[in-house]
Amino acid sequence: MSKTAIIFPGQGAQAVGMGQDLAENIPACRDLFTHANEVLGFDLASICFNGPEEDLTKSNHAQPAIFVVSAAAYVALQQAQPDLEPAALAGLSSGEWAALWAAGTVSFEDTLRVLEARGRFMQAACEVNAGGMLSVIGLSLDTLQEIAAACDIQIANLNSPEQTVLSGQVAGIEKAETMAKEAGAKRAIRLNVSGAFHSRLMAPAAAELADFLQEVTLTAPKAPVVSNVKGAPFSSTEEIRELMVRQVTESVRWVEDIQWITAQGTTGFIECGPGKVLSGLVKRIDKQASIHNIQDQASLAKVLEAVNNS
Repeated sequence: MSKTAIIFPGQGAQAVGMGQDLAENIPACRDLFTHANEVLGFDLASICFNGPEEDLTKSNHAQPAIFVVSAAAYVALQQAQPDLEPAALAGLSSGEWAALWAAGTVSFEDTLRVLEARGRFMQAACEVNAGGMLSVIGLSLDTLQEIAAACDIQIANLNSPEQTVLSGQVAGIEKAETMAKEAGAKRAIRLNVSGAFHSRLMAPAAAELADFLQEVTLTAPKAPVVSNVKGAPFSSTEEIRELMVRQVTESVRWVEDIQWITAQGTTGFIECGPGKVLSGLVKRIDKQASIHNIQDQASLAKVLEAVNNS
């Protein structure tokens, strides 16, 4: 696993209890949760470890919470395997901020503040513009683009060659669900989300985030960070600032992100953070890829064994 990419999950990966094993057993991970509580001014660690679930799923809690768990997993990996240098980094949606942090582009403190604010701005936009999201499996992108145009909604996530997510107003999502099924989709499922993420309905959140990011210091990443908007690495800090705002309203091009990474000869992936959603998506994009995840001590041990035996 000499060339390894590190990937980070986004909102939706959260689960009550996440990160607790790492925090209880690795002092450096515990310190991250303690510091996060101080930076945010509320007990994020307790929300992660104990819930309740309705608190954890609030966007301004879920986004920083997933980041801290992801950061803890990455710190645990770095501590155990200090010579492992990522060939590239990427994150899905809010997870892209974790990738930028891991690349040294943004501080831990600023990443927390950005994600808490980003979540708050997005939740407010959801309340102003009611919307929804639809996951479709088994239709071509061309067909889905036609459906999206007919329903006045957007492509939100290109998750794998088989799975694409649509986003927009509720009426459009309902119409798209019917059209997708009629077109022969294997599955068309409305997602349990509070709004139309990665669509133009998030424009108010994007505008507020643009203002917020003017006060955030960004430095050049130490390794390539692959942009959700571009499907290729960021080229400058100015572009990072621009594209991280556009990402709120534009499509997440996850398939292209992974294809860019594998085109560089990188075949190993380590998902740092709760769950294994990204691991499953990567396997659907590149069946030859070697994929591991870290979310607790047991999964860390498996990764270390794989790294040391490669």
